[in-house]
Amino acid sequence: MGLSMSEPLILRVARWAREIPDAPAYTFVDYADSAEGARHTLTWAGADLRARALAVRLREVARPGERAAILAPQGLDYVVAMLATMYARVIAVPLFAPDLPGHADRLVRAYCDADPVCVLTTTPALEGVRAFIDGQAAPRPKAIVAVDTVSDLLADEWEPEPIGLGDLAYLQYTSGSTRAPAGVEISHGNVTANAEQLWEAFRATPRTSTAALWLPLFHDMGLIAIIAAPIVGGNQAVFMDPVAFVMHPVRWLRLLSAYDDVFTGGPNFAYEYTASRVTEAEKATLDLSGVTVMLNGAEPLRGSTIHRFSEAFASCGLRPEAHTPGYGLAEATVFVTAMDRDLPVRVTAFDRDALTAGRAVPITGPVAGAGQAPAGRVSELVSCGVPTGQDVAVVAEDGTARPDGEVGEVWVRGPNVARAYWRDEERTAETFGNVLAGTEGTWLRTGDLGVIHGGELYITGRIKDLIIVDGRNHYPQDVEVTAQEAEAAIRRDHVAAFSVPGEETERLVVVAERSRKAEGRDPAEVEANVRAAVARNHDLRLHDFVLVEAGAVPRTSSGKIARRACARAYLDGVFGTARGIVAEGAGA
Repeated sequence: MGLSMSEPLILRVARWAREIPDAPAYTFVDYADSAEGARHTLTWAGADLRARALAVRLREVARPGERAAILAPQGLDYVVAMLATMYARVIAVPLFAPDLPGHADRLVRAYCDADPVCVLTTTPALEGVRAFIDGQAAPRPKAIVAVDTVSDLLADEWEPEPIGLGDLAYLQYTSGSTRAPAGVEISHGNVTANAEQLWEAFRATPRTSTAALWLPLFHDMGLIAIIAAPIVGGNQAVFMDPVAFVMHPVRWLRLLSAYDDVFTGGPNFAYEYTASRVTEAEKATLDLSGVTVMLNGAEPLRGSTIHRFSEAFASCGLRPEAHTPGYGLAEATVFVTAMDRDLPVRVTAFDRDALTAGRAVPITGPVAGAGQAPAGRVSELVSCGVPTGQDVAVVAEDGTARPDGEVGEVWVRGPNVARAYWRDEERTAETFGNVLAGTEGTWLRTGDLGVIHGGELYITGRIKDLIIVDGRNHYPQDVEVTAQEAEAAIRRDHVAAFSVPGEETERLVVVAERSRKAEGRDPAEVEANVRAAVARNHDLRLHDFVLVEAGAVPRTSSGKIARRACARAYLDGVFGTARGIVAEGAGA
């Protein structure tokens, strides 16, 4: 069921409102006042009506091409706000309510950078939004509109206007894992293309398949998977607040159990977290046989996590093939590659030394059992599959394509690739509009290192996260796995490895959160075990090891370890250590 690229995605909402007006479009399951979750549903007719009404209100305070920031909690009002901005040809800035903990700095920087002329929020969040705006140096918006107070009667005043595929639909602010958040300019053409690419990769059935997720709507994957992709085929999206998931991850699986044909997704840590928290008694209530796709789409992907999750919920009817590793980034709207939904996860063991030297040399024979930590000098990488409706190349520093089996930077080309960063010509020039020798058109430089092996993409790491000691490259995720596997006192996937400047070469630092098993342990013993493992597996001397409390290692809004932020915190003494960039660490 192809979507005409001459038709912006938003126009499909009006089509479904005509053809299947009473069919459910978006359902928000609210756990704020109900342990079982109270369901609130918008039909396609209702979604279209509310979006058109809000579009009329929007155009009273904003002209086409101006920005409207969405500072609202997760819920149906957020969905309506996104749809309304598209109808009104106003550029949405999907952010979040100021009371979301842990991301205040990101909100301030993104809001001020976008410089919106109006703000969309909800009545419960209104007071907090006003206080937030009063505290900013940015010009005050013309209006703050509470989406839930806009009368549906305004929809009668809406007059449709032509929407160009090249018109900007929204600014997607990156999670800032390596540097300050930047607003990616996502056009109507970009979101239309990427929604269809995701929908086709999942092989969704029109009007039948259901999306059930907890991802935040301000995040690129949440926005596309929950709001945009279901519009392609008139499918239903059922979602909840991320906090509801964190409090009780079984809620996510209960949502999935309610449907016979359902797709979902989340970052790797969510699968690790869920497998460790859901009890045997809770598993007895689940039926996951209807899950067709469980996209795992945020770095780093762990084969051990995928295996552990599949084993944990096999008794619930979960097919191991349902777990679908993928790759994406905001600059490509979000979705780039994924394994076929009916193929098993492919985990390949590569020679670690060869990989850090730029060659993917697979290791045959016994190395580590399925789902176990890689043994010795081995890197286990998870295949991210193949692209849908776009091109992917692995490129050398001179701008020529690398042959299969050689590591290089991942470049992407397709109708889903954005054109620029908002008001940032320098970063735009670095990232977009690159020319690959022997090809037509322009390419996106992702900043990710990868390799094509067996026709599939494997991500090896971020260029800016590489640890270079004595002229040798090391991938931080390899060091992080070594550290967490060396000690039960360390929380899995809550480890950051990075380098700090030294007098002659960079120095390796590992910051790790303590697990519950750390209680009563001698920190010196934990450190000694990590140092020995890093030396043995990587030929590296650890400059410093810091064991911190749970929650101390910074993460991005999408759940990735923010290594550069962690390095800054380390150097600033945030972890109780003011070591300086060339000071000797313990045991160095």
